[in-house]
Amino acid sequence: MDSSMIYPISLGVVALLAFVLYQNNSTKLMLIVLAIGGYIIYSHETGHTMTDMKNSAVDSIEESAEEFGTRYETDAYNIEKVK
Repeated sequence: MDSSMIYPISLGVVALLAFVLYQNNSTKLMLIVLAIGGYIIYSHETGHTMTDMKNSAVDSIEESAEEFGTRYETDAYNIEKVK
């Protein structure tokens, strides 16, 4: 199967699953499936993924810890000591 078909097939599976859940009166699960479909569309169109968001959060926390260590002159966050 060509890799260009994965996106439309996954959206079809999400739409079919949401329809089946709606028919079975599982509204909460249907909304979860639609949210997953929205994430698939968002990440495909923009190129931003949850991994990118996680990496930026980790980098931000690391910078914050370094600033805290230098501001209060403590070696509680010493990267050389950890290594």
